[in-house]
Amino acid sequence: MEGVRSSGWWILVVAVAVLAAVLSNRFSERTRIPAPAFFLVAAAVASDAVPALRQFSITTVQNVVTVALVLLLFHGGMELGWRRLRPEAGPVIWIGVVGTFLTAGLVACAARLLGFDWHAALLLGTAVAPTDPAVVFSVLGGKEITGRTGVLLQGESGANDPVGIALMAGLLGASVGSAQAAAGRVALIFVEQMAIGAAVGAAGGLGLKWFISKVPLPGEGLYPLRLLAGAFTVYGAAAVAHGSGFLAVFLAGIVLGDARAPYKREIEHFHTALGSLAEIVAFTMLGLTIPLSSFASQGAWGDGLVLAGVLAFLARPLVMALLLVPLRLGAGERVFLAFAGLKGAVPILLGSFVLSAHLSHSKRIYDVVFVVVALSVIVQGALVPTVARWCRVSMRSSAVEPWALGIRLRDRPEGVQRVVVRAGSIADGSAIADLDLGEHVWISFAVREGRLLAAGGSTRLRPDDELMLLTDPEGPDDWSRMFTERPEQR
Repeated sequence: MEGVRSSGWWILVVAVAVLAAVLSNRFSERTRIPAPAFFLVAAAVASDAVPALRQFSITTVQNVVTVALVLLLFHGGMELGWRRLRPEAGPVIWIGVVGTFLTAGLVACAARLLGFDWHAALLLGTAVAPTDPAVVFSVLGGKEITGRTGVLLQGESGANDPVGIALMAGLLGASVGSAQAAAGRVALIFVEQMAIGAAVGAAGGLGLKWFISKVPLPGEGLYPLRLLAGAFTVYGAAAVAHGSGFLAVFLAGIVLGDARAPYKREIEHFHTALGSLAEIVAFTMLGLTIPLSSFASQGAWGDGLVLAGVLAFLARPLVMALLLVPLRLGAGERVFLAFAGLKGAVPILLGSFVLSAHLSHSKRIYDVVFVVVALSVIVQGALVPTVARWCRVSMRSSAVEPWALGIRLRDRPEGVQRVVVRAGSIADGSAIADLDLGEHVWISFAVREGRLLAAGGSTRLRPDDELMLLTDPEGPDDWSRMFTERPEQR
């Protein structure tokens, strides 16, 4: 019975910790500090106060955080969806890939001036270069950024993590040999991981899309579990094939984001809850690995403060100023994108890879990464809404809608579509009668600010109006663009 009582204490402690983490989101709304900051700092303080909490090996932490990141990236990809990403796919790849390399290089130069050798400096620069989907999605959770800015920010946060992880794998695998051989090894590993990850992700996403829509299951509760198992199958297949499993699972989520499938809404709710749990677990586990008491002797506070400043006010602004030149964005949007590159779980995970490799300066690198991440999440994360207002980037909170009205059908409803009117689209401000919907599309009803709205010909549509449409399955399908795209995009 003593074992039952002991396990009961652990279950109680974990449950109370998770409950406190969930409730901290209320405090996060008031302070504007992203909730992951509380998980990370609280866990680090707790591990110093109670050393027994630091009993997990670094390998165990890496495995747990990897599982959490798979959930977060898959959920983030599904939230983004191919329909939203498609117009910005090129810019997202451009910023996510080239931006990660340039940022890593600039931070590495700053780290070299702080006394790190070039190899250690490159490892440190690579670790802090990627933005973090957990923090970005947490800051944007319940909020909508109109226009291209939100898509670019979310897309970059999901795209550059696989890039950073693949680059780190190349640097760690090329720790010996001449500089030329090391550079070639890094390039080979990077290209291999990206190519295989992209192929497995696209194929896996399309396969899951067919599977969930064509193969029925006997119970409602099995549908979310099937997609969850499918996501991990995609990740595992890519990893076993020496590809980027993170890129694969992110792409699979994007492919599935717009898919029509049975119990789609329930599946989305399930993965949203899992994503929130993964965020708590990832930052808590990483925080437990940080011994704050040893920071002073390692000089991590000073180095981390310097590099956090270089990253936030020099490296990323310069990189984004260069990469955003081809994009037709306003000055405010450019400044906001340069500032909102928040760091989080992925940089700390990359730092843990360095730590487990037992290289020179590995402990110092890991501690510095933690300081950079903590400052980024707490300071930059809290200032994101303020900077958005200064830059005149619309960042409005979505109203919570806990009640739903729906019907259950035995068969898939052919020709029934749901769309949301995007700000600046052709439909924004237009009367329904003035829309060129043709003879194959009929607007059945609308929901505005949580209320049902009778959709007549004189009804003028507004941003965020949700429309239920009846369409001819055999008719043209280009009508949806007038609700989601700006006139110049057509």
